[in-house]
Amino acid sequence: MPMKPETLLRLSTSFLHAIADVEVEGREHLPKTGAAIAAVNHLGLLDILMGFAPSQRADATGWVADKHRKNPLYAYIVNSVDGIWLDRENPDLSSLRQALSYLKEGRFFGIAPEGTRSPSGQLQQGKVGAAYLAINSGAPIIPGGITGTENYGRTLLSLRKPKLRVRFGEPFTLPPLKRGKRQEQMRAGITEIMCRIAALLPEKYHGIYAGHPRLIELMAD
Repeated sequence: MPMKPETLLRLSTSFLHAIADVEVEGREHLPKTGAAIAAVNHLGLLDILMGFAPSQRADATGWVADKHRKNPLYAYIVNSVDGIWLDRENPDLSSLRQALSYLKEGRFFGIAPEGTRSPSGQLQQGKVGAAYLAINSGAPIIPGGITGTENYGRTLLSLRKPKLRVRFGEPFTLPPLKRGKRQEQMRAGITEIMCRIAALLPEKYHGIYAGHPRLIELMAD
């Protein structure tokens, strides 16, 4: 039987603080009610908890790669919050429609626009599906930069508490699609999302967005 989201939220928060030194910056940018999309970088398995727990919203849910169905504990957590299993290898319109439905209901929805964990820890190319969701829902996007989850296991094995940090930025929205050049507009949308995430991370995490003009502009503000 799935766990109640409220219970899972309390346990997730307690678990994170028990195994790590957790720092949350920009919590004030997370809305207490209403539709919103939290877009974060993806470094490791704890990212789902780092994005979920700070919201303190029992209606929080999100996309999760279907490969994690094989992990019983991970699958239990995802199913308890009505998470949407996403097929990363093929177009998955049903997952997009379900996500849009959740946002229409006013839920808090988490995404990792890169679509998969970064093996290097540096940002990878974002997927346009994240921009499609943001544009078609009209929901505000809260960018989040996570650090420390990429090597928490090694730190724990050395009997030290890892330092996990998530930094949330100001909400923003993407403009509606105009007629013509839809793919180009969605690529511009995902670039905006990824650069907003990069601006919240130390330079060593910037990856393919390092030196991007939009990132430079954001960091100069």
